[in-house]
Amino acid sequence: MNQISETSGGESWQDWVGRQETVSELLAAEKVAALAATLDVAMAPVPGDELPPGWHWLFFNPFVPRSGLGPDGHPKRGGFLPPVPLPRRMWAGGRVHYSRPLTIGKMAARTSTISKVETKSGRAGTLVFVTVVHRTVCDDVECIVEEQDIVYREAAAPGAPAPTLTPAPEGGQWRAVVTPDPVLLFRYSALTANGHRIHYDADYARAEENYPALVVHGPLTATLLQNFAAELRPDADLSRFEFRGVHPLFVSAPFVLEAKLSENPEDALEVWARGPQGELAMRATAHFTR
Repeated sequence: MNQISETSGGESWQDWVGRQETVSELLAAEKVAALAATLDVAMAPVPGDELPPGWHWLFFNPFVPRSGLGPDGHPKRGGFLPPVPLPRRMWAGGRVHYSRPLTIGKMAARTSTISKVETKSGRAGTLVFVTVVHRTVCDDVECIVEEQDIVYREAAAPGAPAPTLTPAPEGGQWRAVVTPDPVLLFRYSALTANGHRIHYDADYARAEENYPALVVHGPLTATLLQNFAAELRPDADLSRFEFRGVHPLFVSAPFVLEAKLSENPEDALEVWARGPQGELAMRATAHFTR
């Protein structure tokens, strides 16, 4: 198992805890319409409408110069996030609290704070977890508070056995099938300024990160699950969404969004994405208020 130093240039990664950055952006209707077209939403939201849940991930993403990108297509290490040297970086999950909808066509600002950096060791080797808290404000009102979990991990060894798949839950009461074609992945990458090459460069995904094919974005799956849950509860507003990625999904392999009523807590839905082999790809709980 590899060991990594928690220092860089004389600084400990813990020195990054508490760091903040604020980004402001117009919640442009053109960008929202582009995502609606990408997701095949029949009626695209227009200026003055509420931004659907999960669609805020369209905004506040840095579009850095190509010279500022690392070999994986992400921005180079350092800057706001700690310079963890582990080669694989992914969005592992998060907890999103919606207190008020964002309004399309208005200016909004997101303040991000690094709240925690943890190093762990396990069967997958060394893992470093970074938790970032995002607070999004519109019209001087805090609308969204989100905790985002980012994990850095070692590269998969060539020829290593595939991880054991966790089966998806049974008992789904509602379902919807999604087929993630290459155009969907390409468009979502472009709209969210996501340069990670595993989503559009098949040769890189296979040769460098040992995936069998292009990888579906975790935030895309989480957005689809939120929209699926919201459609099932037209009488209420999504107030909280907690999700965790378990296994990756891959291009052109259909997967299924499933949901059932939650026994505890009440007034919630358990939602998940079932992969093509019956595996659990993402699991979440959607909470609602009337």
